[in-house]
Amino acid sequence: MLKNELLDKKIAEANLGGGKDKIESQHKKGKLTARERVHFLLDEGTFEEIGALVTHRSNDFGLDKQVFLGDGVVTGYGNINGRLVYVYAQDFTVFGGSLAEAHAQKITRLMDLAMQNGAPVIGLNDSGGARIQEGVVSLGGYADIFYRNTMASGVIPQLSAIMGPCAGGAVYSPAITDFILMVENTSYMFVTGPNVVKTVTHEKVSAEDLGGAVAHATKSGVTDFATANEMECIDSIKKLLSYIPQNCEEESPVIDYDGGDETREALATIIPNNPNQPYDIREVIEEVVDADSFFEVKKDWAENIVIGFSRLAGKSIGVVANQPANMAGVLDINSAKKAARFVRFCDAFNIPLLVFEDVPGFLPGTEQEWNAIISNGAKLLYAFCEATVPRVTVITRKAYGGAYDVMNSKHIGADMNFAWPTAEIAVMGAKGAAEIIFKKEIQGAKDPVKKLTEKEEEYKNKFANPYLAASRGYIDEVIKPEDTRRKLISAFNMLKNKVAKLPRKKHGNIPL
Repeated sequence: MLKNELLDKKIAEANLGGGKDKIESQHKKGKLTARERVHFLLDEGTFEEIGALVTHRSNDFGLDKQVFLGDGVVTGYGNINGRLVYVYAQDFTVFGGSLAEAHAQKITRLMDLAMQNGAPVIGLNDSGGARIQEGVVSLGGYADIFYRNTMASGVIPQLSAIMGPCAGGAVYSPAITDFILMVENTSYMFVTGPNVVKTVTHEKVSAEDLGGAVAHATKSGVTDFATANEMECIDSIKKLLSYIPQNCEEESPVIDYDGGDETREALATIIPNNPNQPYDIREVIEEVVDADSFFEVKKDWAENIVIGFSRLAGKSIGVVANQPANMAGVLDINSAKKAARFVRFCDAFNIPLLVFEDVPGFLPGTEQEWNAIISNGAKLLYAFCEATVPRVTVITRKAYGGAYDVMNSKHIGADMNFAWPTAEIAVMGAKGAAEIIFKKEIQGAKDPVKKLTEKEEEYKNKFANPYLAASRGYIDEVIKPEDTRRKLISAFNMLKNKVAKLPRKKHGNIPL
């Protein structure tokens, strides 16, 4: 056989993965193959494969008779919208995508290249777990990947798409990466599967209910995006990358912006006259940012806070906003963790932060206290304090108690703080404050209810507005809602060359 013919034969063999039967089986499950996923993810004609001819070196348990080129993972680099990315896709048609020595070495080689060249890594996970036949070597392979995930954290973006099973120790690689995407009904993640759960705890649960996309999108918050199918998942990866830079030394891509009238009259009527009536903060976000640019993260978990990427005058920003339409926008354990991780990602990759604040405080109760609202709430406080990117806050309505401080207040390093005339900046709500301050006076009154109402109004007149805070410089400017977009564009433009450095240290000790 001629040398070129031998090469062509080997490439064709590698492209077949586990064979036509296994490929058909994958398709019957509603899943793409590893190579099909790479094809749809990358710009056409840009994929350059690395390690297509790699094979395992094990001879135990009959593996010497089962040798597949590529060893169950497709690795290489290419472009997404013209930008360099590194990608690996586990091939379920080969040993169920199981990870062993050669498989792991291909992935770690790719991650090393990504770090050296400052470009994102995308993992398309579809694996039955560690290859049992190779024993501890497989476990070592996982640890090699975990270590690189950790070293790359904050240096290059790392995205994990779960497109099939991901169980046991394998889940910890995606967990360390920046964003996780899952596919409904065909992907799942868990440390211990349904059978082990049943044996140990006697709970009966399906793989989908235990660790499917919907479960992790609504119950655990592990996944950032739950997508209806694989093509939607791939499209979400592309969209997500459009908001973030190649690495920690670069800025995010900028879209051409022509400008125009930045007044948004609709903002003037969003806040209800009744201060206890809810409204959807997304309406505010979508009026302020560039049209159709808001891309929400963790939409269905900890819904009392809204986070996501957007653009303002063509430039990428991260948005964090209390959600009055859910639990009155109160901060609790989950919302604090959700926002804190997002703030830290944006800060790591030079993405400015925009905060919309309408928060009545922290959620009270034994469940919150006993489950560490103190240390969990402190995560968000720490994240904002540590962030050195441009940070701007708009107080739309309530800013009560310690939650006022936590939500990117001037006191913890925010660069510009605006308030709408509807803002209420105080230690607590007027009714509760009046009951404490004027307790004796109210109890001694002929009509305690009338006296409480009077004192409540007195407190409102003094604190249920933004002007005392503005007089002390805690608020830089009280603005009309319809002027918000124009003010923010100007503020972020003014802050674009901001330089801020943290004190010299090995690293801080965030309350984890």
